[in-house]
Amino acid sequence: MTEAGMQRMASRVFAALLADDDGSMTSAELSEQLQISPAAVSGAINYLTQVSMVGRERDPGSRRDRYRLHNEIWYATFASRDRVLTRWEHTLREGARTLGQDTPAGARLTETAEFFEFLQTELVGLMDRWRDYRKKLDLS
Repeated sequence: MTEAGMQRMASRVFAALLADDDGSMTSAELSEQLQISPAAVSGAINYLTQVSMVGRERDPGSRRDRYRLHNEIWYATFASRDRVLTRWEHTLREGARTLGQDTPAGARLTETAEFFEFLQTELVGLMDRWRDYRKKLDLS
């Protein structure tokens, strides 16, 4: 995960949750298993919740938070990236108009925006194919 750009501690916490049978742990459990400080767990969890990979819920009958992987974690993660790509595409197109699409910088921004538009189109089709594939495997 770190080689893909995720923060080191967030990668460790995510891997621990992924390897846990029910995909959830408390801060104390994560801290103990990974031999890291509660502050390190907190920072990693904040990052993972911001990117919609982990959710926070109350431990039943307790005041402790439990951190849980979302269902269909990869589908949800890539679906949220679609919104980011849309935002980037709009920003790039606006930048290209501001710079002038006939300038070298404007042309680069336009090409980048086109790439993100293409990527989004392909991502939608890919996600649809994943749903169909998942149904065939009866993973739902």
